[in-house]
Amino acid sequence: MQTVTNQPAALPATSAAHNLPTFPPLELETRSHVPTDQAAFYCMRAPQTMRMWAALEPKNAIKPIRVNGRLAWPVAAIRALLSGESA
Repeated sequence: MQTVTNQPAALPATSAAHNLPTFPPLELETRSHVPTDQAAFYCMRAPQTMRMWAALEPKNAIKPIRVNGRLAWPVAAIRALLSGESA
């Protein structure tokens, strides 16, 4: 007799398997500002860290703009942060 187990199917080894968001590469981003989750992905930080930067405004952190209560992060500042330049 064959035993049947209720095991989930194996997930492929992609970002979907790890519940990571997928965003276009930063060099292909055409918008001037991106939302918090996307900015956090590019900066390799948690979204909550980005929100803390917005609230506390540390000296060398990226400063977002606020649009209808939401944060929008400047792509140019993210690129400058990642390249080691000052924005």
